[in-house]
Amino acid sequence: MRLVRARRWVRLGRVAMWGALAAGPAALVIMTASSETAPVIVKTPVPHQARSADPSGYAELFVALWLRSDSRSEESGDERRLRAMAPGVDLPEPREGAQLSVDRVVAVRSAQLSDGAWSVTVAVQSSDEQVRYFSVPLVASGDSGSGAFVVAAAPARMPGPQAMRAPGSAYRVPVPEGSELASTVSEFLTAYLTGLGETGRYLAPGVRLAPLDAPRYERVEVEQVSADDAAVKGPVPRNGTVARVQVRVRAVDADAAWPLVYSLRMSARDGRWEIASVDTGSKPVGYTRARRAGVGRSAALRAGGPLRAAGGVG
Repeated sequence: MRLVRARRWVRLGRVAMWGALAAGPAALVIMTASSETAPVIVKTPVPHQARSADPSGYAELFVALWLRSDSRSEESGDERRLRAMAPGVDLPEPREGAQLSVDRVVAVRSAQLSDGAWSVTVAVQSSDEQVRYFSVPLVASGDSGSGAFVVAAAPARMPGPQAMRAPGSAYRVPVPEGSELASTVSEFLTAYLTGLGETGRYLAPGVRLAPLDAPRYERVEVEQVSADDAAVKGPVPRNGTVARVQVRVRAVDADAAWPLVYSLRMSARDGRWEIASVDTGSKPVGYTRARRAGVGRSAALRAGGPLRAAGGVG
């Protein structure tokens, strides 16, 4: 009986197969796919590419050691370190009795070239206030993220970068002294920089500002409040109006009187101005394009960055 039943199933299978062939290739594909296991897809992980380390600090250390080295002297710890950083690089030969005193060594530019090569420009300020610039060629190791570099050749003396003229500020509208806006920013910065008084009462709802670390300033003198729109001169506008102001202050402590500049975004609410944000760390907005100027290169090293500001009234 079992044998008969098995033969019957075989015949039925043959009939189904010939029927599928007669119906066309599509039916045959459906029939055969139903009896196969779905393929397993294995994803190959993408190798992580480490970001190349910047050799600016390595170039600074090399130049500091190289300037103080002497090819004719016995090897010291610094010279052995220098040889490890730059094998085969020639060392200077100081004149009898001469010694270069280096006060500061600062990398001012780094550029990654092809095949792991780098070029770093280093500024050196000596005790006589002279500033020299050197270009240092470096090569990274095969592992770009390891931070291993070698100095490929002795540095080259280069001209320093040109200084830029100070860009024109967008804050050209003086805020009248004694106005609601001027009084708010003056009282806020005085409380914030001295620690005397509560800053929270000047902040817009939801705004949080971390306090300054000690020591604080003894007193604060607000010298000028400027805005980027003349609308701030009138009465406090409707709720939600936003204005941006720049505040120049002189903060005095036990050591000196420090000129500081703050850029604040102000918002109007219930007939008064509130601080919506302190934008001293933001990218300057509204400045005119800076123009190149023939300023001395030593001044370029010592000069500070441009005043930071935000522009536009919302």
